[in-house]
Parts: sequence; structure tokens; C-alpha cells
Amino acid sequence: MSTTTEVIAHHWAFAVFIVVAFGLCLFMLAGGWLLGGRARARHKNTPFESGIDPVGSTHLRLSAKFYLVAMFFVIFDVEALFLYAWSASIRESGWVGFVEAAIFILVLLAGLVYLVRIGALDWAPARRRVDVDTSNVTNTNPQKQ
Repeated sequence: MSTTTEVIAHHWAFAVFIVVAFGLCLFMLAGGWLLGGRARARHKNTPFESGIDPVGSTHLRLSAKFYLVAMFFVIFDVEALFLYAWSASIRESGWVGFVEAAIFILVLLAGLVYLVRIGALDWAPARRRVDVDTSNVTNTNPQKQ
């Protein structure tokens, strides 16, 4: 047998999987195009909220903190996935794996402390601090003297 035939024989299941996956995607796209509605009307593309006519613009500006918190969630979620994989192989990794996971957790905690310290997770508006100098204030109430 030639090397090309051996490679195809060895990876036939993967080739079938790819062909079926592309075929299924094309079938779903074609089905949606064939069976989908084609009605065109004046109010067809307007937003609809529970039978209430839309009021105002639908374009809202969101704060960048929404995206920042979403990125933090993804980062810490992926790291939790790494810890789950580590916990599944704890017997094979032994003490060396335990020390590596402890260092990993400490780095995560340091990152979380840093985020809290710089205020990246604060949702409240910035506090206005007014410094009051009380050293020059004299008591003008004669009853308290």
C-alpha cells in the first residue's frame, strides 16, 4: 500500500466526521433559507417588546466596566477549569503538582487583590473626598465652654 492510502485508511473516521459536519451545516443553512419567511412590510424590522410600541432609541451606550467584568469572568473561569483538570489528576502529579497548583492559586489571588486595589471591580460612583481642616475651627457656642 502507498503512504497516501495508509493515511486515508488510518484517518477515515475523521474525514467522515468533517464531511458530515459540513453537510449538516449546509443542510441547516439551506433549510432556513428555503423555509424562512420573506414578508416585507413597513414595521417588519422594528423591535417588538411584549406588545408595547418602542419608545426612544435602542442604541444604548454601555459602560466599559461591563466588558471588563466579563473579561475577568472569562479569565477566572478558564483558570477554574485548569484547577478542575489538576484535581482530576492529583494522584498522578503528587506533591510537585500540589506545589504547582498552590503557586497557580497564589498568582490568581494576587491578581484578584490587584484588581480590587485598583478599583476595577467597584461599581459605585467615585467618592468625592472633601478634606476638612479642623485645626482652625473655634468653638463659638458659649454654652459648651
